[in-house]
Amino acid sequence: MTSLTPLDFTPWPAEYEQHYRKQGYWQDRTLFDCLSATVDQSPDAIALVCQDQQYTYQQMRQNIVRLAQGFVSLGLNAGDNVVLQMANEAEFYFCFFALTMQGIKPVLALPAHRHMELSYFCQHAEAKAYIFSDQITGFDTQKQALQLLETCPSVKLAITSGTAAHPEIQSLGALYLDASDQPTCDQHADSAQGSRATDVAFYQLSGGTTGTPKLIPRTHNDYVYSVIGSIEICRFGPETKYLCVLPVAHNFPLSSPGSLGVFFSGGCVILGQDSSPKAAFSLIERHKATVSALVPPLALLWMQYAPSACEDISSLKLVQVGGAKFSQSAAQQLPETLNCQLQQIFGMAEGLVNYTRLDDPIDVIVSTQGRPISPDDEVLVVNEEGEPVPAGQEGQLLTRGPYTIRGYYRAAEHNRRAFNHEGFYSTGDLVKLTQDGNIIVTGRDKDQINRGGEKIAAEEVENVLLQHPDVHDAALIAVQDAFLGERSCAIIVLNQTHFDQAKTIKPIVFKRFLHGKGLAEYKIPDQIQFMDVLPKTPVGKINKKQLREQFSAS
Repeated sequence: MTSLTPLDFTPWPAEYEQHYRKQGYWQDRTLFDCLSATVDQSPDAIALVCQDQQYTYQQMRQNIVRLAQGFVSLGLNAGDNVVLQMANEAEFYFCFFALTMQGIKPVLALPAHRHMELSYFCQHAEAKAYIFSDQITGFDTQKQALQLLETCPSVKLAITSGTAAHPEIQSLGALYLDASDQPTCDQHADSAQGSRATDVAFYQLSGGTTGTPKLIPRTHNDYVYSVIGSIEICRFGPETKYLCVLPVAHNFPLSSPGSLGVFFSGGCVILGQDSSPKAAFSLIERHKATVSALVPPLALLWMQYAPSACEDISSLKLVQVGGAKFSQSAAQQLPETLNCQLQQIFGMAEGLVNYTRLDDPIDVIVSTQGRPISPDDEVLVVNEEGEPVPAGQEGQLLTRGPYTIRGYYRAAEHNRRAFNHEGFYSTGDLVKLTQDGNIIVTGRDKDQINRGGEKIAAEEVENVLLQHPDVHDAALIAVQDAFLGERSCAIIVLNQTHFDQAKTIKPIVFKRFLHGKGLAEYKIPDQIQFMDVLPKTPVGKINKKQLREQFSAS
């Protein structure tokens, strides 16, 4: 097994590890252990529904074990990194569990990521394989795979969940070993694991404020606790039917409690490829879904559609809303409009997750973003000097706990800024803490746009814009939006010789340029404005506060 260096993974201090075990948070079980326990208890229960295909827990484990053996047969070994980019399909879960049980660590790329992000993930993680879905819309994934094979020296394998159209690409289906060749592989799956509970299981992606997303190393121990703790709070169980319409690799629909919470508690995951209200409501009616997780813009769409919907969604008991701030007025309307309970969730891929509780008073549910999973989640709200502020006063959110990371992967300089000497993570969120410990999110301290739950690092987009020959200076800011919460606005200063073109040059020119550079679609600015010069602060930095005020007003 390849050992991790301090740059790869920052462990919790030994005394904290001991405390987390003593308190029962860390149970030294892998992700596959938790799934396998459900299989042993309810082998014939339906675990997963994807379009017209359904899988029992027993079938799911068999597919995972066969696929794990297939990955090993290709030369992938414990300690290797791979990039996994899947649409909402059953193969995502098969790959996720197969890789993590063998100690092969997937970087969970999102369907929206394009060449710029994917090539960075492959190079930064020294990924040996790119495993992808042909069902991702908007670009040719197999062409993308060929480019990664050519440009990323570490990438030796490209594996599609569909039919390989090129000899350099392999099909995932060919990796499943025939069950008749391995009659006992399922029974001995637990002992065949190549991973340990203390190992990094996979990498999630930060929203980021500087450049491309940072890789977040999540261990089996910390992630299992986050999921198990979430199951208890959200009361998931064998009767839970969870409709997953958000991208499956997102932390929110994966672990809060998400699909993993369903699998670990014996319920059923229903995968949706289309999150639109009509398509989702049809799945709710057909499969009697009881719960779903949404970002605020999607929740608003569902609420707009519901009064005229002909589908029967009476089985729906709970809608979780997270990923971005949900307005209090919308939160007040959702329970009546969708005829179900609302639960607000505020969390981050780095760890800390907060929930309003199902038995909270309605004013807490609609006006706050809840409180942490664990009694040992330490939450500090501090001023600019790092001093704690009283309850009810806005400040910067710092946290550490049994499932919050202590450092990003191979990001020593960034870690020095993001984590203080006591191991507290600076989330970049501005919040208020109520007297009873609930968090109210008021904004962002980091230079980041939260576009309907998708986080955009301003610096990343600005750096690409500055590569355009006609751009002298550029700033990306967040502008308030009634639907998305925030939309992105790029302010461009043209080169001196092109000032007179500002009245005629079209924003589409720069949008096409960003597309051509391989930037993900959600990072393309929603609007583009031109200025002669960007305002500066007394120390010479771009005054984004002034820009936000100016363009929000306009």
